[in-house]
Amino acid sequence: MNTLTESAATALRLITSLDPVLLDIVRLSLAVSACACLLACGGGLILGAWLGVARFPGRGAVLTLLNTLLALPSVVVGLLVYLLLSRSGPLGFLGWLFSFQAMVVAQAILVLPVVTALTRQVVEDAERSHGEQLRSLGAGTLMRSLLLAWDERFALLTILIAAFGRAVSEVGAVMVVGGNIEGYTRVMTTAIALETAKGDLPLAMALGIILLAVVLVLNTLIAVLRRWRERRDAGAGGWARHMPDPTV
Repeated sequence: MNTLTESAATALRLITSLDPVLLDIVRLSLAVSACACLLACGGGLILGAWLGVARFPGRGAVLTLLNTLLALPSVVVGLLVYLLLSRSGPLGFLGWLFSFQAMVVAQAILVLPVVTALTRQVVEDAERSHGEQLRSLGAGTLMRSLLLAWDERFALLTILIAAFGRAVSEVGAVMVVGGNIEGYTRVMTTAIALETAKGDLPLAMALGIILLAVVLVLNTLIAVLRRWRERRDAGAGGWARHMPDPTV
């Protein structure tokens, strides 16, 4: 398979024939990224919503650190998780190194700053618009953050989809802590790197096509949700304008 055409044709045959090796890699990739996003979103949504409303000394420094973590190299995260989970590390007793759990932890650490930073921005914008009303009703910082996050739930849903896309396309951290073990810790991105190095271009291309398809679906969902929310907000605004004034 020395030509691009032959490799692409074989890759398509692997996809259409539902090759078992290909499906196992895809299934593991999606499972790892889904679990990592659930972990990261559990804390990131709450922390980001709170940061969007809370005002305290040193908040600017915290936000600067948070924005810096958005560019955290994945291989650095992999190294840190490796040191934590190695036999001589503080969490070595768990025996998670080169396992599904290790990859989930690494991806969750990568996704957490993304979810937190984007949630903070969404909730802070909502706080500027509606925060004064909630404060006048006696809502505290935590209550305002939760109420505003719920009000912006559709915007937060797009953040979750974007976070999943960030996780599923990551390669450095899972390579370091997972070891790229066939049938156990081999995910799409690490398999593409390995198969390309081995010269097995059809399998690498098949995985690449599926990975691109996953990212395309995620971006399409984000666009559909954004458009639906804009129409919903426009409809709500038009309905409010046609409501009679009770003071008249």
